[in-house]
Amino acid sequence: MTDPGPGKSPAAPDPIGAIGPDTTRLAALKHLGEAFRAAGVETAQRDARLLTLEAAGVKHADLIRSPRDTLGEAAAAKLRDFASRRLTREPVARILGEWEFWSLPFTLAPDVLTPRPDSETVVAAALIALKERRHASEGLRILDLGVGSGCLLVALLHELPGATGVGVDVAPGAVETARFNAARNGVGDRAEMLVSDWAAAVQGRFDLVVSNPPYIADAVIEGLEPEVRDHDPRLALSGGADGLQAYRAILEALPRILAPDGVLALEIGSDQAESIPALFLKAGYAVEGPFADFGARPRAVIVRRSPEPS
Repeated sequence: MTDPGPGKSPAAPDPIGAIGPDTTRLAALKHLGEAFRAAGVETAQRDARLLTLEAAGVKHADLIRSPRDTLGEAAAAKLRDFASRRLTREPVARILGEWEFWSLPFTLAPDVLTPRPDSETVVAAALIALKERRHASEGLRILDLGVGSGCLLVALLHELPGATGVGVDVAPGAVETARFNAARNGVGDRAEMLVSDWAAAVQGRFDLVVSNPPYIADAVIEGLEPEVRDHDPRLALSGGADGLQAYRAILEALPRILAPDGVLALEIGSDQAESIPALFLKAGYAVEGPFADFGARPRAVIVRRSPEPS
């Protein structure tokens, strides 16, 4: 070993540089896990596994069956690139270009949020609210405000085979991505995607309106994790000075877009369990929830419109 010189410590081994064509899948997992943990990545081992599987072009079962198979030159180079990107705090979902939501695959693009498990709470709450109509969903109309990747609308159309849906977003790239994901998951013939500033371009009324609007107060955004702050679109994060700007826009449009006896399912921030219900209660709507996410944090509310008098 070369003497590092007086007063100097030997350089720490580079786990990423150690990955080469002769590295086994198991060793690659170990190297990446160590590198990610040292960088403070909370999901270090999960990320190492997902990136190794993608670089090697194998399934999890292949990794279990043949952990000592070597990567080869192409896979090793790809994995080193993936690892370098993750160490800059680029999310794994962005590196892979897709992510799973409601057990369905969703392609990502710069204009859309990465679908998160917490948002599945909105889908679950909406299905509970529609329990009496769920198995007779023929003719049910769904509107997704701020459709993004399409994850909420596509998941609901997947669960409600008689329903049709409209997804709107102010970002044209998000609309194209949602349209692609609807087709990819087999519901494209029942989903229409439109560019719209909230409900401005929406015609007619809907039995179910869903939304995961931007709800982070502007002053808070710079303090978010770099995976979110630097990689999710700012337009999909910024909720204005108090985080309620988008909810006010939805509330203003609600009398025009929500059918009598209709349901609105909203994602909320974990610190909005009182402010969001209060906003809709003051306007005369009934509110149910909040419903908790997998971390037991408030994540969704249901807003109901009473039937109009006959």
